[in-house]
Amino acid sequence: MEILNWSNVPVEHVSPLQTRKVIHTQEATVVRLVSRKGATVPLHHHMHVQLTMLESGRFSFGLEGETVTLQPGDFLRIPSDVPHQGVALEDSVTIEMFIPAREDWIGVKNSAGLK
Repeated sequence: MEILNWSNVPVEHVSPLQTRKVIHTQEATVVRLVSRKGATVPLHHHMHVQLTMLESGRFSFGLEGETVTLQPGDFLRIPSDVPHQGVALEDSVTIEMFIPAREDWIGVKNSAGLK
């Protein structure tokens, strides 16, 4: 068993308005994404199922022709290969899980791994 604390995971600067911390296991990748108001996640898709929980703020997602706005405590499940995009309506923190693990992010300098 291993325990990590977000305070010990290095920060990666994604954009001028976003930072993230990444933890990998063999089965999944977990991300803590901190977004300033106005930060955007451009339209994209990936093979991973994505579960996003809004910890604080308000964050809007567009997918499958709909727009949903998450409030703190809300979870959003994004199925595999569904195009989606997002925007921080306020300063926000999301916790995101990707299943299976984001192999494209494994080995990124600023990520932590659990064995």
